Amino acid sequence: MQSNNPLITTHRKMNLKHLSVTNFKNIESAELDFSPNLNCIVGDNGEGKTNLLDAIYYLSMAKSCFGGSDTQHIRHNEPFFLLQGRYTRNGDETVISCGVQRSEGKVLKHDGKTYDRLSDHLGFIPLVIISPTDNELINEAGEERRKYLNTLLVQIDREYLHALTRYNHLLSQRNKLLKTPTGAGSDLLLTLDEQLATPAQLIYTRRKALIAGLQPFFAILYKTLSEDKEQVSLDYRSALDNAPLYELLRANAERDRIMQHTTVGIHRDDITMQLGGYALRRIGSQGQQKTFLIALKLAQYEFLKRRNGQHPLLLLDDIFDKLDERRVQQLITLVAHETFGQIFLTDSNKIRLNHMVHELTQEYCIFNAKGGLFSHNQTTAG
Repeated sequence: MQSNNPLITTHRKMNLKHLSVTNFKNIESAELDFSPNLNCIVGDNGEGKTNLLDAIYYLSMAKSCFGGSDTQHIRHNEPFFLLQGRYTRNGDETVISCGVQRSEGKVLKHDGKTYDRLSDHLGFIPLVIISPTDNELINEAGEERRKYLNTLLVQIDREYLHALTRYNHLLSQRNKLLKTPTGAGSDLLLTLDEQLATPAQLIYTRRKALIAGLQPFFAILYKTLSEDKEQVSLDYRSALDNAPLYELLRANAERDRIMQHTTVGIHRDDITMQLGGYALRRIGSQGQQKTFLIALKLAQYEFLKRRNGQHPLLLLDDIFDKLDERRVQQLITLVAHETFGQIFLTDSNKIRLNHMVHELTQEYCIFNAKGGLFSHNQTTAG
C-alpha cells in the first residue's frame, strides 16, 4: 500500500533481540526477548519500567539517561552491574556489553572486544528517548538545551565530538587563567583566545545546521499531533551570529577579567522555543509543552534515521501523561506507523495500554514489571 506520510523513507532497521540485566538499579536479574516492532512494559510507578529503558540507553550511550556516576546505578549492596544486548544491525548479529564494578570502573565491549575509548561507540546503536525529564529542556537553564544538542550530535558527527572536547578543555584553561592576578592581560590568554576560535566555529556551524535540519520534521510532527491547532518555532541563538569568537572574546576581555570567567562563547548558546510567537515556557499548557517535546524528539529520530541510514531505537517512557485523549490517539497512530522501527514503551495504565495495542496491526510484546522483575505477558503477530 502506498503511504502519504511525508516522513517515510526506506532504511535498515536496528533491533535489540535480547537484553540481559544484572544488578542494575532495582533489577537483580532479567532476561528478555523483544519484538522487532513494539514492546510495552506495564506496571505501577517504582517497579522498574524506567530502569529497564535506562539499561537499553546505557548500551547505546555508555551512560545513564538520568545522570549520576556509574557506580550509583549498581544495585544496593552489590559489587557490580552488567548489561548485555544482542542486536541485529544491517542483517548481522552483534553483542554489546557494559559492566561497572565499584572498584574498577566501566568496561564497554563490542563482540567481546573492549573499546579503547568509549566515544568510539557513540552512534553505533542510534537511539532516541522521550521521558518526563524532557521538561527540563523547557523549564531549566540553557545548559540542558545545549546538552540535548550535544547528545544528538555526538551520535552522528565525530568531528563535533572532538571539537567539543577541545573547546571544553581550552575553556577550562582560560577560566583558570582569568582567576590569576596577571592572567587577564597575559600573552597566554591571547593564545587561548585564538585556539578557542577554531573548535567554537565548528560547534556553532554544526548546531545551527542541526536546528535547521530538525525544523521541517518538527513542524510536520507538531502539526500532526496537535491537529494543526497551534504554530510553533524552534531557533538556535548564539553570540557567534554576530561575530567570530576571537572578536567577541577581545570585546569582552575587561568583563571577563572582572567576572573571572569567560562570559561569551558557544557554552552560552541556547535554543528558543516558541508557541504562537511567545515563549513556550511562559504560555504553554502542560499538554502543549509535552506535545512540543514529543514532536522535537520524534524530529530528532527522523533526523538520525536519515543521517545514519537506519532506524534508531525509540524509547517512550510514560509519554501519555498530561496529553488529552485526542493527542494520545494521534501519537499512537503516529508511532505505530512504518516510519518508526523498534519501539520500547512504558505505561502504568493497563487499560489504556491494552486499548492501544488492540488498535495496532503490527507484532508486539507486553511485559509486566513488578519489583524489578519482568514477566512476559503477551505476544501477538498482529
